[in-house]
Amino acid sequence: MSILEKIIKFKRNELLHQRSVKSYGDLEKHENFNRKTNSLKNNLIKSSFGIITEFKRKSPSKPKINLEAKVNRIIRDYENEGANALSILTDQKFFGGNINDIIESREITNLPILRKEFIIDEFQVVESKAIGADAILLIAACLDKKSIRNLSICAKSIGLDVLVEVHNKNELNMCFHETVDIIGINNRNLKNFKVDLNQSKILSKLIPNEYAKISESGISNSSEILLLKDYGFNGFLIGEKFMSKSNPGNELSKMMKDLNK
Repeated sequence: MSILEKIIKFKRNELLHQRSVKSYGDLEKHENFNRKTNSLKNNLIKSSFGIITEFKRKSPSKPKINLEAKVNRIIRDYENEGANALSILTDQKFFGGNINDIIESREITNLPILRKEFIIDEFQVVESKAIGADAILLIAACLDKKSIRNLSICAKSIGLDVLVEVHNKNELNMCFHETVDIIGINNRNLKNFKVDLNQSKILSKLIPNEYAKISESGISNSSEILLLKDYGFNGFLIGEKFMSKSNPGNELSKMMKDLNK
C-alpha cells in the first residue's frame, strides 16, 4: 500500500468520526462561513510572482521539518515579507497540522488561504469554508473525474476557489471543468518522493489559458521561479524551503529580494 493509499484509508475513517460529532448545520453556523472569500486565482494572476508560502510541520518523507512551528509569528512574517497567498496543512497524523492553524491564521491575515488537505468528501469542502479558507486543494491522484467535478461544484457554490493538483497527463485530463480555477503541477513523485521540475515544464504546455497554473514542490531558489515563469506559471507553492529554517519569514525575504533585483 502506497503512502497516499494509507492516507486516504485513514481519511475515510477520520471522516466517519467527524461526521458523527459535527453536522453540516454546525459548520454553517461558524462565523467564517458567511465571510466573503478572497480569490486565490485573482491574487495569483495580478501578482508579479505568485508566491504561495506553505505552513507545515512535517510530511511522510520529512518527519521533522519544523515540529514546534507556531502559526502566529510565521504567518505574520510571510505576509510582511511579500507572500501572495498561504497554503496551510490541516492533516494531523501525517503532516502535523489541524484546522485551528487556519482558524488562527484567518484572524491575523487577509491573504487568500488554501486549505491543503486530502479532500474526498463534500463535508470537508463545507468545513473548509467554515474554518476560514478561501480555496481548497483537490488531489487528482486520489480522485476520479466525477469526484473532481462534484467537489469543485460544491466548492464554487459556497464561494471557494478550486485548485486541482496533478502529477501526469492522465490526471491533468480529469480536471478540465468550468468549476476548477487553478491547476497545480506537483513536481514530486508520490510513489518515490523524487522531485523533477521538468514535470512542470512538460505539463504546462497542455493547460488551457482559462486556468491559472502553479508549480508545486522542490522549488528552492529564485532562478527556478524565473525559469518556470517563462512557461506561463502564475504562482509557485513553496513550503519546505522556508519551513525547514528557524525563521521562515527571513528565508522568504531573501528570495523576494533576489526576485526583485
